[in-house]
Amino acid sequence: MEVLRPQLIRIEGRIYRKNFIQEQTYQHEDEDDDFYGEPMECSEELGDSYVVDQTERGFQCAVSVPSLLFKYIIGKKGETRKKLEMETRTSINIPKPGVEGEIVITGQQRGGVISAKTRIDVLVESFRRKQPFTHFLSFSLNQPDVQEGFLKFQEKVLEKCSMDRGVSSCLFQNPAKLHLTIGTLVLLNDQEIQWACELLQQCKEDFINKIAGGKALLAEMLGIEYMNDDPSMMDVLYAKVHMKDGSDRLQVIADQLVERFVSSGLMMKEWDKVKLHATVMNTLFRKDPTAEDRNNAPASKSGPRERESFDGRNILKNLVTCITGSLGIISLPETSCLQTSI
Repeated sequence: MEVLRPQLIRIEGRIYRKNFIQEQTYQHEDEDDDFYGEPMECSEELGDSYVVDQTERGFQCAVSVPSLLFKYIIGKKGETRKKLEMETRTSINIPKPGVEGEIVITGQQRGGVISAKTRIDVLVESFRRKQPFTHFLSFSLNQPDVQEGFLKFQEKVLEKCSMDRGVSSCLFQNPAKLHLTIGTLVLLNDQEIQWACELLQQCKEDFINKIAGGKALLAEMLGIEYMNDDPSMMDVLYAKVHMKDGSDRLQVIADQLVERFVSSGLMMKEWDKVKLHATVMNTLFRKDPTAEDRNNAPASKSGPRERESFDGRNILKNLVTCITGSLGIISLPETSCLQTSI
Protein backbone atom coordinates (compact mmCIF):
# COMPACT_ATOMS: atom_id res chain seq x y z
CA MET A 1 0.00 0.00 0.00
CA GLU A 2 1.40 3.43 -0.94
CA VAL A 3 1.36 6.26 1.57
CA LEU A 4 -0.17 8.65 -0.96
CA ARG A 5 -2.75 6.09 -2.09
CA PRO A 6 -4.04 4.47 1.10
CA GLN A 7 -6.66 1.74 1.18
CA LEU A 8 -10.22 3.07 1.35
CA ILE A 9 -12.83 1.34 3.51
CA ARG A 10 -16.57 1.87 2.98
CA ILE A 11 -18.72 1.67 6.13
CA GLU A 12 -22.44 2.52 6.21
CA GLY A 13 -22.23 4.67 3.08
CA ARG A 14 -19.13 6.57 4.26
CA ILE A 15 -15.56 6.13 3.02
CA TYR A 16 -12.64 6.03 5.47
CA ARG A 17 -8.94 6.18 4.74
CA LYS A 18 -6.86 3.42 6.34
CA ASN A 19 -3.59 5.09 7.36
CA PHE A 20 -0.31 3.33 6.75
CA ILE A 21 1.16 1.58 9.81
CA GLN A 22 4.59 -0.01 9.79
CA GLU A 23 3.97 -3.67 10.58
CA GLN A 24 6.38 -6.23 11.99
CA THR A 25 6.04 -9.86 10.98
CA TYR A 26 7.05 -12.58 13.38
CA GLN A 27 7.85 -16.18 12.51
CA HIS A 28 4.99 -17.62 14.56
CA GLU A 29 2.45 -14.89 13.90
CA ASP A 30 -1.11 -16.20 13.55
CA GLU A 31 -4.51 -14.82 12.67
CA ASP A 32 -5.36 -14.09 16.31
CA ASP A 33 -2.64 -11.45 16.59
CA ASP A 34 -3.73 -7.93 17.39
CA PHE A 35 -4.52 -5.44 14.69
CA TYR A 36 -5.05 -1.94 15.89
CA GLY A 37 -4.52 1.38 14.21
CA GLU A 38 -4.07 4.87 15.54
CA PRO A 39 -6.92 6.45 17.56
CA MET A 40 -9.66 7.81 15.31
CA GLU A 41 -11.48 11.05 15.96
CA CYS A 42 -15.22 11.09 15.39
CA SER A 43 -17.17 14.09 14.16
CA GLU A 44 -20.60 15.10 15.43
CA GLU A 45 -21.99 14.57 11.94
CA LEU A 46 -20.81 10.96 11.96
CA GLY A 47 -22.20 10.43 15.46
CA ASP A 48 -25.64 11.58 14.35
CA SER A 49 -25.81 8.60 11.95
CA TYR A 50 -25.37 6.08 14.78
CA VAL A 51 -28.14 4.78 17.02
CA VAL A 52 -26.97 5.52 20.58
CA ASP A 53 -29.44 4.98 23.41
CA GLN A 54 -29.30 6.95 26.63
CA THR A 55 -29.55 4.84 29.79
CA GLU A 56 -29.59 5.50 33.53
CA ARG A 57 -25.82 5.01 33.64
CA GLY A 58 -24.88 6.85 30.45
CA PHE A 59 -25.06 5.72 26.82
CA GLN A 60 -25.25 2.41 24.99
CA CYS A 61 -24.83 1.25 21.38
CA ALA A 62 -25.18 -2.20 19.80
CA VAL A 63 -22.97 -3.32 16.91
CA SER A 64 -23.93 -6.24 14.67
CA VAL A 65 -20.81 -8.31 13.99
CA PRO A 66 -20.54 -11.95 12.80
CA SER A 67 -19.14 -14.21 15.53
CA LEU A 68 -16.31 -15.30 13.22
CA LEU A 69 -14.84 -11.80 13.57
CA PHE A 70 -15.09 -11.50 17.36
CA LYS A 71 -11.51 -12.68 17.82
CA TYR A 72 -10.16 -9.69 15.90
CA ILE A 73 -11.93 -7.26 18.24
CA ILE A 74 -10.80 -9.18 21.32
CA GLY A 75 -7.21 -9.56 20.14
CA LYS A 76 -4.51 -11.78 21.57
CA LYS A 77 -5.11 -12.18 25.31
CA GLY A 78 -7.83 -9.53 25.05
CA GLU A 79 -5.37 -6.73 24.34
CA THR A 80 -7.31 -5.10 21.49
CA ARG A 81 -10.53 -4.87 23.48
CA LYS A 82 -8.66 -3.55 26.53
CA LYS A 83 -7.03 -0.84 24.44
CA LEU A 84 -10.35 0.14 22.87
CA GLU A 85 -12.02 0.36 26.27
CA MET A 86 -9.19 2.36 27.79
CA GLU A 87 -8.90 4.92 24.97
CA THR A 88 -12.65 5.46 24.57
CA ARG A 89 -13.52 5.07 28.27
CA THR A 90 -16.18 2.50 27.48
CA SER A 91 -17.07 -1.08 28.33
CA ILE A 92 -17.34 -3.50 25.41
CA ASN A 93 -19.39 -6.66 25.95
CA ILE A 94 -18.73 -9.36 23.32
CA PRO A 95 -20.73 -12.64 23.12
CA LYS A 96 -18.91 -15.91 23.70
CA PRO A 97 -16.99 -17.37 20.72
CA GLY A 98 -19.31 -19.15 18.31
CA VAL A 99 -22.43 -17.49 19.72
CA GLU A 100 -24.12 -15.03 17.37
CA GLY A 101 -25.18 -11.78 18.97
CA GLU A 102 -24.56 -8.05 19.07
CA ILE A 103 -21.53 -6.40 20.62
CA VAL A 104 -22.77 -3.90 23.20
CA ILE A 105 -20.79 -0.75 23.97
CA THR A 106 -21.60 1.25 27.11
CA GLY A 107 -20.05 4.42 28.46
CA GLN A 108 -20.74 7.63 30.36
CA GLN A 109 -19.94 9.84 27.36
CA ARG A 110 -21.83 9.60 24.08
CA GLY A 111 -18.70 10.56 22.12
CA GLY A 112 -16.74 7.71 23.66
CA VAL A 113 -19.40 5.18 22.68
CA ILE A 114 -19.47 6.54 19.13
CA SER A 115 -15.67 6.44 18.92
CA ALA A 116 -15.58 2.81 20.08
CA LYS A 117 -18.21 1.82 17.52
CA THR A 118 -16.36 3.55 14.71
CA ARG A 119 -13.11 1.77 15.58
CA ILE A 120 -14.86 -1.60 15.80
CA ASP A 121 -16.43 -0.96 12.38
CA VAL A 122 -13.00 -0.29 10.89
CA LEU A 123 -11.53 -3.42 12.49
CA VAL A 124 -14.41 -5.57 11.24
CA GLU A 125 -14.21 -4.19 7.70
CA SER A 126 -10.42 -4.62 7.58
CA PHE A 127 -10.56 -8.28 8.57
CA ARG A 128 -13.64 -8.99 6.48
CA ARG A 129 -11.57 -8.06 3.43
CA LYS A 130 -9.12 -10.83 4.32
CA GLN A 131 -11.78 -13.57 4.40
CA PRO A 132 -12.29 -15.83 1.35
CA PHE A 133 -15.58 -15.15 -0.36
CA THR A 134 -18.50 -17.39 0.61
CA HIS A 135 -21.16 -16.55 -2.01
CA PHE A 136 -21.45 -15.03 -5.45
CA LEU A 137 -24.12 -13.36 -7.54
CA SER A 138 -24.56 -14.93 -10.96
CA PHE A 139 -26.78 -15.60 -13.92
CA SER A 140 -27.15 -19.33 -14.49
CA LEU A 141 -26.04 -20.56 -17.93
CA ASN A 142 -26.65 -24.27 -17.38
CA GLN A 143 -29.67 -24.87 -19.61
CA PRO A 144 -29.60 -28.36 -21.24
CA ASP A 145 -28.82 -27.07 -24.75
CA VAL A 146 -26.01 -24.90 -23.40
CA GLN A 147 -24.53 -27.84 -21.47
CA GLU A 148 -24.67 -29.99 -24.60
CA GLY A 149 -22.89 -27.32 -26.66
CA PHE A 150 -20.26 -26.87 -23.96
CA LEU A 151 -19.55 -30.62 -23.84
CA LYS A 152 -19.07 -30.64 -27.63
CA PHE A 153 -16.61 -27.77 -27.29
CA GLN A 154 -14.74 -29.69 -24.57
CA GLU A 155 -14.65 -32.80 -26.74
CA LYS A 156 -13.16 -30.90 -29.69
CA VAL A 157 -10.55 -29.17 -27.52
CA LEU A 158 -9.38 -32.51 -26.12
CA GLU A 159 -9.45 -34.07 -29.59
CA LYS A 160 -7.38 -31.36 -31.30
CA CYS A 161 -5.33 -29.77 -28.50
CA SER A 162 -4.73 -32.47 -25.88
CA MET A 163 -1.04 -32.62 -26.82
CA ASP A 164 -0.58 -28.89 -26.07
CA ARG A 165 1.19 -28.10 -22.82
CA GLY A 166 -1.08 -28.20 -19.77
CA VAL A 167 -4.34 -28.95 -21.61
CA SER A 168 -6.39 -31.68 -19.90
CA SER A 169 -9.99 -32.56 -19.08
CA CYS A 170 -9.65 -31.37 -15.46
CA LEU A 171 -9.42 -27.71 -16.60
CA PHE A 172 -13.03 -27.53 -17.79
CA GLN A 173 -15.92 -26.09 -15.83
CA ASN A 174 -18.59 -28.49 -14.62
CA PRO A 175 -21.37 -28.12 -17.26
CA ALA A 176 -24.02 -27.99 -14.51
CA LYS A 177 -22.24 -24.98 -12.97
CA LEU A 178 -21.84 -22.78 -16.04
CA HIS A 179 -22.69 -19.24 -14.99
CA LEU A 180 -22.10 -15.56 -15.55
CA THR A 181 -20.60 -14.12 -12.36
CA ILE A 182 -21.72 -10.64 -11.30
CA GLY A 183 -19.72 -10.32 -8.07
CA THR A 184 -18.49 -12.13 -4.97
CA LEU A 185 -19.55 -11.65 -1.35
CA VAL A 186 -18.34 -12.48 2.16
CA LEU A 187 -21.43 -13.48 4.16
CA LEU A 188 -20.41 -14.78 7.56
CA ASN A 189 -23.70 -15.68 9.26
CA ASP A 190 -27.35 -16.43 8.53
CA GLN A 191 -28.35 -12.83 9.16
CA GLU A 192 -26.04 -11.55 6.41
CA ILE A 193 -27.24 -14.24 4.01
CA GLN A 194 -30.85 -13.25 4.67
CA TRP A 195 -29.96 -9.58 4.20
CA ALA A 196 -28.33 -10.36 0.84
CA CYS A 197 -31.39 -12.34 -0.32
CA GLU A 198 -33.73 -9.52 0.66
CA LEU A 199 -31.54 -6.97 -1.11
CA LEU A 200 -31.51 -9.11 -4.25
CA GLN A 201 -35.30 -9.31 -4.21
CA GLN A 202 -35.47 -5.55 -3.74
CA CYS A 203 -33.20 -5.08 -6.77
CA LYS A 204 -35.56 -7.20 -8.82
CA GLU A 205 -38.51 -5.01 -7.84
CA ASP A 206 -36.64 -1.70 -8.16
CA PHE A 207 -34.94 -2.05 -11.53
CA ILE A 208 -34.34 -5.58 -12.91
CA ASN A 209 -37.94 -6.23 -13.98
CA LYS A 210 -38.16 -2.74 -15.48
CA ILE A 211 -34.98 -3.09 -17.53
CA ALA A 212 -35.79 -6.65 -18.64
CA GLY A 213 -39.41 -5.77 -19.42
CA GLY A 214 -40.60 -8.69 -17.33
CA LYS A 215 -39.13 -11.19 -19.79
CA ALA A 216 -36.08 -13.44 -19.95
CA LEU A 217 -33.13 -11.84 -21.70
CA LEU A 218 -31.79 -13.52 -24.83
CA ALA A 219 -28.02 -13.56 -24.95
CA GLU A 220 -25.40 -15.28 -27.06
CA MET A 221 -21.82 -16.46 -26.76
CA LEU A 222 -19.62 -14.62 -29.23
CA GLY A 223 -16.17 -16.14 -29.20
CA ILE A 224 -13.65 -16.96 -26.52
CA GLU A 225 -11.03 -14.85 -24.74
CA TYR A 226 -8.37 -15.31 -22.07
CA MET A 227 -7.57 -13.36 -18.91
CA ASN A 228 -3.83 -12.75 -19.14
CA ASP A 229 -1.62 -11.27 -21.90
CA ASP A 230 0.14 -14.39 -23.15
CA PRO A 231 -2.01 -17.05 -24.91
CA SER A 232 0.76 -19.62 -24.39
CA MET A 233 0.49 -19.13 -20.60
CA MET A 234 -3.29 -19.16 -19.97
CA ASP A 235 -4.92 -19.56 -16.58
CA VAL A 236 -8.53 -18.74 -17.52
CA LEU A 237 -10.38 -19.13 -20.81
CA TYR A 238 -13.89 -17.71 -21.01
CA ALA A 239 -16.77 -17.23 -23.43
CA LYS A 240 -17.84 -13.65 -24.13
CA VAL A 241 -21.53 -12.94 -23.56
CA HIS A 242 -23.62 -10.32 -25.38
CA MET A 243 -27.30 -9.46 -25.71
CA LYS A 244 -28.85 -10.93 -28.86
CA ASP A 245 -30.62 -7.66 -29.69
CA GLY A 246 -27.37 -5.70 -29.42
CA SER A 247 -28.56 -3.70 -26.40
CA ASP A 248 -26.63 -3.16 -23.17
CA ARG A 249 -29.47 -4.23 -20.86
CA LEU A 250 -27.57 -7.17 -19.40
CA GLN A 251 -24.56 -4.94 -18.68
CA VAL A 252 -26.80 -2.30 -17.07
CA ILE A 253 -28.45 -4.88 -14.80
CA ALA A 254 -25.10 -6.33 -13.76
CA ASP A 255 -23.57 -2.91 -13.04
CA GLN A 256 -26.58 -1.74 -11.04
CA LEU A 257 -26.61 -4.96 -9.01
CA VAL A 258 -22.97 -4.43 -8.05
CA GLU A 259 -23.59 -0.77 -7.25
CA ARG A 260 -26.49 -1.66 -4.94
CA PHE A 261 -24.57 -4.41 -3.14
CA VAL A 262 -21.45 -2.25 -2.77
CA SER A 263 -23.54 0.57 -1.29
CA SER A 264 -25.00 -1.87 1.23
CA GLY A 265 -21.53 -2.94 2.38
CA LEU A 266 -22.06 -6.55 1.31
CA MET A 267 -19.68 -6.39 -1.65
CA MET A 268 -16.39 -4.69 -2.43
CA LYS A 269 -16.08 -2.76 -5.68
CA GLU A 270 -13.26 -4.13 -7.81
CA TRP A 271 -13.92 -2.71 -11.28
CA ASP A 272 -15.82 0.20 -12.84
CA LYS A 273 -17.89 -2.22 -14.92
CA VAL A 274 -18.76 -5.90 -14.57
CA LYS A 275 -16.83 -8.04 -17.05
CA LEU A 276 -19.53 -10.22 -18.61
CA HIS A 277 -17.94 -13.60 -19.17
CA ALA A 278 -18.57 -17.31 -18.63
CA THR A 279 -15.52 -19.29 -17.52
CA VAL A 280 -15.06 -22.49 -19.52
CA MET A 281 -11.48 -23.45 -18.53
CA ASN A 282 -9.62 -22.53 -15.36
CA THR A 283 -6.28 -23.81 -14.04
CA LEU A 284 -7.65 -23.62 -10.48
CA PHE A 285 -9.84 -26.59 -11.37
CA ARG A 286 -6.69 -28.66 -11.85
CA LYS A 287 -6.30 -29.05 -8.07
CA ASP A 288 -9.76 -28.03 -6.87
CA PRO A 289 -12.81 -28.84 -9.05
CA THR A 290 -15.00 -26.73 -6.72
CA ALA A 291 -12.87 -23.58 -7.12
CA GLU A 292 -15.58 -21.75 -9.09
CA ASP A 293 -14.63 -18.06 -9.50
CA ARG A 294 -11.85 -17.86 -6.95
CA ASN A 295 -9.51 -15.98 -9.32
CA ASN A 296 -9.86 -12.87 -7.12
CA ALA A 297 -10.11 -14.62 -3.76
CA PRO A 298 -7.62 -13.53 -1.08
CA ALA A 299 -4.46 -15.59 -0.89
CA SER A 300 -4.06 -17.91 2.07
CA LYS A 301 -1.35 -17.47 4.71
CA SER A 302 0.75 -20.08 2.94
CA GLY A 303 0.89 -17.81 -0.10
CA PRO A 304 -0.88 -17.60 -3.46
CA ARG A 305 -2.25 -20.82 -4.89
CA GLU A 306 0.35 -22.33 -7.24
CA ARG A 307 -1.11 -22.62 -10.74
CA GLU A 308 0.09 -24.54 -13.77
CA SER A 309 -0.85 -22.59 -16.90
CA PHE A 310 -1.76 -24.12 -20.24
CA ASP A 311 -0.95 -23.28 -23.86
CA GLY A 312 -4.19 -22.09 -25.44
CA ARG A 313 -2.90 -20.82 -28.80
CA ASN A 314 -4.33 -23.69 -30.82
CA ILE A 315 -7.67 -23.40 -29.03
CA LEU A 316 -7.90 -19.75 -30.05
CA LYS A 317 -6.77 -20.54 -33.59
CA ASN A 318 -9.00 -23.52 -34.32
CA LEU A 319 -12.00 -23.42 -32.00
CA VAL A 320 -13.24 -19.82 -31.70
CA THR A 321 -16.10 -20.41 -34.13
CA CYS A 322 -16.83 -23.72 -32.43
CA ILE A 323 -17.84 -22.23 -29.12
CA THR A 324 -19.81 -19.44 -30.82
CA GLY A 325 -21.79 -21.91 -32.87
CA SER A 326 -22.13 -24.54 -30.17
CA LEU A 327 -23.46 -22.43 -27.33
CA GLY A 328 -25.57 -20.13 -29.49
CA ILE A 329 -28.52 -18.27 -27.93
CA ILE A 330 -29.26 -18.73 -24.24
CA SER A 331 -32.16 -17.55 -22.14
CA LEU A 332 -31.18 -15.76 -18.94
CA PRO A 333 -33.46 -15.74 -15.88
CA GLU A 334 -35.26 -12.60 -14.83
CA THR A 335 -32.92 -12.09 -11.89
CA SER A 336 -29.55 -13.33 -10.78
CA CYS A 337 -29.02 -16.04 -8.18
CA LEU A 338 -27.24 -15.89 -4.85
CA GLN A 339 -25.07 -19.01 -4.79
CA THR A 340 -22.79 -20.54 -2.19
CA SER A 341 -19.07 -20.99 -2.83
CA ILE A 342 -18.44 -24.63 -1.99
